[in-house]
Amino acid sequence: MLHFVVVGILVLVVSALTYFGLDAAHLLPIPASAQAGEIDWMWNLQLIAMSFLFSLIVVPMFYSLIVFRRKKGDTTDAQHIEGNTRLELAWSAIPLFVVVFFAYLGAGNLADTIRPSQNAMVVKVRGLQWDWKFEYPEYGIATTELYLPVDKAIVLKMESTDVIHSFWVPEFRVKQDLVPGRVTELHITPNRLGDYKVRCAELCGTSHYSMEENVKVVDNEKFSVWVAEQQEIAAQREATPEGRGQKIYESFCNSCHSIDGSIIVGPSWFNLFGSTVELEEGAPVTADEAFLIESIRDPKAKIVRGFASQNMPAFTFTDEEVENIVAYIKTLR
Repeated sequence: MLHFVVVGILVLVVSALTYFGLDAAHLLPIPASAQAGEIDWMWNLQLIAMSFLFSLIVVPMFYSLIVFRRKKGDTTDAQHIEGNTRLELAWSAIPLFVVVFFAYLGAGNLADTIRPSQNAMVVKVRGLQWDWKFEYPEYGIATTELYLPVDKAIVLKMESTDVIHSFWVPEFRVKQDLVPGRVTELHITPNRLGDYKVRCAELCGTSHYSMEENVKVVDNEKFSVWVAEQQEIAAQREATPEGRGQKIYESFCNSCHSIDGSIIVGPSWFNLFGSTVELEEGAPVTADEAFLIESIRDPKAKIVRGFASQNMPAFTFTDEEVENIVAYIKTLR
């Protein structure tokens, strides 16, 4: 009986030390949404359970190795034990009960996390290889950074233009896949001011590692000022063809084509108009309006040398949108 008492005390002590040690390590980033509270509470329960189970295995094992080790000179056989039916039933039934209990808590936690909020602000999210785009239908603006007002319920309506992506801001805790051909939703209520990062948590291609954008949680006053600034910028862009072309570029094209001469995925647009372009097959051509229009409508018609392995996503632009894109390319000098 003494051994059971000693092992029991050691299990409790090691469990406590393991739990507080892991808790002090700050395994999770700071919580920054209302949903994070419920999730962190669930994680804390699991951490307690993991610490106890770890101690329940490790402590008896090391205690047995030390206390019941074969003494020097002892050549007798060990005691033969057939088994213990009650013990075997107990260590089968108790874990089953614990798993069902955690499943019940998890189901309730999930229901609270995905429950729609009343009067939530809609933000449309589009994921593509390898970038994020955000649109605010209520305000008529689109950006490459996600601005959110603090303590305001948000519903993200998300879609992908190519492969499966996954929207994940670690501080918000919640995560949701973007599936081509479907609109998925994610409900969040940011409750901590600060700057964060949205990352893709689904392996989506060669530049998956760089698919991240800024997320800013600001107070309501700063959010209103930001919205007014974006609306003014949008209005100015809509006034000229090159401005409208820039808007299209930022919404669809900037994840593959740079405007500073660097190479992201496809050819850069910097100094492109009027330049001589080397092709994979055939003689060099001049990047005039006809070439640019043809390349936008049919990217495989004339492939620029060095980019044969790249595959431009299929976009359907109107004649006016194509003209606007070309007008914008002309300004990139």
